[in-house]
Amino acid sequence: MQDITADEALKRLVDGNARFLRGEARFPTLKKEVLAELARAQHPYATILGCSDSRVPPELLFDTGFGELFVIRVAGNTIGTEAAGSMQYAGTHLHTPLFVVLGHEGCGAVHAALATKFEGAQHRSRIAAVVETILPALEEIDRTLSHEAQLKEAVRANVRWTMRQILESPEGVARLAEGKMKLVGAVCDIQTGEVTFLP
Repeated sequence: MQDITADEALKRLVDGNARFLRGEARFPTLKKEVLAELARAQHPYATILGCSDSRVPPELLFDTGFGELFVIRVAGNTIGTEAAGSMQYAGTHLHTPLFVVLGHEGCGAVHAALATKFEGAQHRSRIAAVVETILPALEEIDRTLSHEAQLKEAVRANVRWTMRQILESPEGVARLAEGKMKLVGAVCDIQTGEVTFLP
């Protein structure tokens, strides 16, 4: 795949989601020679850190084909050691110009974190570990809001919190200084599949 800029990569994602929403998705389009070419090397134009939720597969939401996206999925689109290592690989070895943190409405991991914050809910140990990574994102969530409003705000806050951790990492600082990387946040509406990129 030819080199493209981060802005061109973002436009491809926006256009792909628009095709998906119109019911004109082209995925999957596959020829044996495509896989044969990809077996030699991959050149994805975007890295997506998204949630594991089965309703938000980035490849389908953005109507992409084989080899176009480097996708990392973990509950709550959090940035733990494995996700950070995968992103570092994408930046260092695959040179993807665009990185996207993709959250979604109604996220169960964010819901669990809200329940812990406001209700003292307890979770099994490994789920609790995921919740702990999300809690710092929820510091400014208003306790007086309705649960729906809290969850909506918390999903966006969690995307921004993950972005902040990426931007403040040594790798993020270095890539941004090179001027070759763009990081954006987005939220998917699970009822429609529409992806909104955050300002």
